[in-house]
Amino acid sequence: MSNLDNENIIHKTFNDIEIIQFRKLLEFSNLVHCYTLRKHGININIDPKNREILKESYCKISNILNINENNIIQPYQTHTDNIEIANLPNIEFKDVDGVITDKKNIIIATTSADCISLLFYDKRKNIIADVHSGWRGTVKQIGKKAVEKMIKEYNSNPEDIICCICPSIRKCHFEVDTDVMKIFKNGFEYTGKINEIISVGKNIEGKQKYNIDTVLINKIILEEAGLKKENIIDSGICTVCNSEYFHSYRVDKQEAGRNGAFIGLI
Repeated sequence: MSNLDNENIIHKTFNDIEIIQFRKLLEFSNLVHCYTLRKHGININIDPKNREILKESYCKISNILNINENNIIQPYQTHTDNIEIANLPNIEFKDVDGVITDKKNIIIATTSADCISLLFYDKRKNIIADVHSGWRGTVKQIGKKAVEKMIKEYNSNPEDIICCICPSIRKCHFEVDTDVMKIFKNGFEYTGKINEIISVGKNIEGKQKYNIDTVLINKIILEEAGLKKENIIDSGICTVCNSEYFHSYRVDKQEAGRNGAFIGLI
């Protein structure tokens, strides 16, 4: 067992790629999924300059999951709360940070380098969603909006929905200035858990810093959307603490690659 294995996730190593998978999602034979690591040159950055590496990364992931790489949908994410329905593979979505489908052989991919990726599965209606929730998306409650869209478009019962929280920056490293702290305070004070969400951090050169728990916020808003607590499954992995395994913008800045969260129905 590696130091990335825990009660919720399994770290798997293949010849030319490493991934983690959620134990709960592995219970469903009609589902494929993974979250990629940076090792072996895997980089899911959609930037045109990364086109060849992206193509090679897709190929390796497809071989492991036994999927057609041409059926991967990767939206162009811009920290929105826009969520679209995919009925066909190879659709291009721009300014979209969440995709939902009930169609087989469509593989959805979102990318991150510290942001949260959320993998959803309605085990009764057989619907999946893949959502990118950075701090701006978390403030906009995109995860909750994805659940609401699943209810509206597919008549999902939120009690049947599983949500897996992929590796991301955690409270220990998500350090912000007063302006961002106030955005979170104003947005989530209603929860009654603001002292758990926000902690006073370091004072650097007379500037007060704060640490924000965006994972906790997502857990709270997903429960508000009707998900059962036991169906909100956290990887428990900080991408900054484990930047030797995962791409991290906080660590690598502009040179950061992207991790990929993949999910599909087969």
